[in-house]
Formats: sequence, structure tokens, C-alpha cells
Amino acid sequence: MTNGILSERDFAGYRGRPPAIAWPGGARLAVSFVLNFEEGAEFSVSDGDARNEAIYEVTDRLEGPDPCIDSHFEYGTRAAWWRILDLFDRYGLPLTLSACGRAVERSPWLARDAVARGHEVSAHGWRWESHAGMAESAERTAIARTVEAITRATGARPVGWHTRSAPSANTRRLLLEEGGFLYDSDAYNDDLPYTLAIQGRRHVVLPYAFDSNDMHYFHTQRFAGRNFADYVIDAADWLQGEGGRMLSVGLHLRMIGRPGRIGALKAILDHISSMQGVWVARRADIARHWLVETAERAA
Repeated sequence: MTNGILSERDFAGYRGRPPAIAWPGGARLAVSFVLNFEEGAEFSVSDGDARNEAIYEVTDRLEGPDPCIDSHFEYGTRAAWWRILDLFDRYGLPLTLSACGRAVERSPWLARDAVARGHEVSAHGWRWESHAGMAESAERTAIARTVEAITRATGARPVGWHTRSAPSANTRRLLLEEGGFLYDSDAYNDDLPYTLAIQGRRHVVLPYAFDSNDMHYFHTQRFAGRNFADYVIDAADWLQGEGGRMLSVGLHLRMIGRPGRIGALKAILDHISSMQGVWVARRADIARHWLVETAERAA
């Protein structure tokens, strides 16, 4: 795996022989909690956009200003943030805040609060939008604006990136050209990180996951309360049994932060905390560890 061009697909991966990675402390499983911070970066006619975001709690759609959908997103920053972050504090576990630049620009105190609690703030695009088909100049600007907004709010530039759903064919190259990114999560094709050699640099890909993700509360309604916890717990148990794997758990403020769902997150944190040989880490820490481990194995 030596090419960073997204259009070149890799169906082989590790060919059933993944590296025997040594996670810190001899852990058999690395767990990454990703809390997506998109509130204020969604499309809203009230904010001057041509359309409203289509994915939210209810199904009614308005062509014009929609205070219903706007207030659903506002719930994430007003109420859910504190409920979720306080819960992670109780367990002393770190997370990665995957933050849209515009969301950070509008609510910078939340990004600062995440850093104060010891969490990573990574980049999730300027707006909450796919980059598929985006012009290269526009995408370059979006990346730069996102980096600038997070850096200004937190005092530290992001080293990780994740595009909403689909990146463009240029995204990974533009991230490398920007110069400060250690990893991206624009892949869903493995249970382990992997390293690409791009423009003479080693770049880490930390695959993300849509199955172990609270997005299903909105997309399919198949997860209700404890069902989400059961699914994530089953995934953690299985991957720990295989050993040397990574589990990504995707969370969203306005989704898991509701009072009828936060108990599912508590159940997940209870179980993960009770497991032996589990390393819960920020994505930047996983990427840095992976670079060290793979370099030592190649030496």
C-alpha cells in the first residue's frame, strides 16, 4: 500500500496477515471514541444557505427557514455537550473531537473545553459536507479555513482529518500539501490502521466505521437505547478476542446526547472500562504509536 490516490482501490489489505502490533501496556484492542462536532456547520436557510440539512431527528422538510431543524442542532451545543463530556470525565477516558471548522468558529468555548479536559480536536471539514466533486481550489480553502479556526480557538493545530462521508480524489494529497496532518480517517476498509507513502512522507490512515456509530439513531432507527450499546460491546469483545485490532466508536452531540440514549454510552463505557487489555486513546495517539511500531518493524 504505497499510493495515496483515492481512486486506486485496494482489495488485498494485509491479506489475512496483519502485523502483530503491540499496543501500549500489552493491550489487545485499541478503542477510539470519536465525538463529532458539526452543530453550526450544517446547511441552514436561516444562515443564508440555499437549503437545509436533511439528516436530523424528524422527517418534515421545509424549503425556507426551518427553526425546527435549527433547534435540533442547537440541542447538541446547549445541552448534550455537557452531558457527554461530563460522562467521559467520570470514566477518565479520552476522546477525539472531530470538529467542523465553522462549528468551532461559532462555539469556540466548546473546543477549548475539550482541550482543557485532555481531548484531541481533529478536523471534520469547514462545513458538514462531502468533498466529492469539490473543486480543488475550493477544497484547499476549506482545509485551510478549518485548520485556522481550530488553531485559533484551541492554540493547537489539528493533526487529523475526516471528511463527511466521501472525500474528493484530491483530499489526501491536499492534506499532505497543507503540511501539518499526521493522519486521516477517510477510509472504512479495515480494523487496523495502515500507512501510505505519499510524496516521500509516511501518512497514517485510521479507518473509521459507520456500523459502530450512533448515526443509526437517525438513518435507520434500528438502534434504540440499549441496542446501540449491545452492538458496540459485541464488536469490542470480538475484536479483543482476535487481538491487535482497533475499534472506532462514532458519536454525535445531538444524537447520543439525548437523555434516552446517553445510558447506552454509559453502558459502553462501563463495559470498556471493565475489559482487560484495552487501550482507549485519542486518534492522534494511535497514529503516532502506529508510526513508531511500523518503523521499528521495518528497521
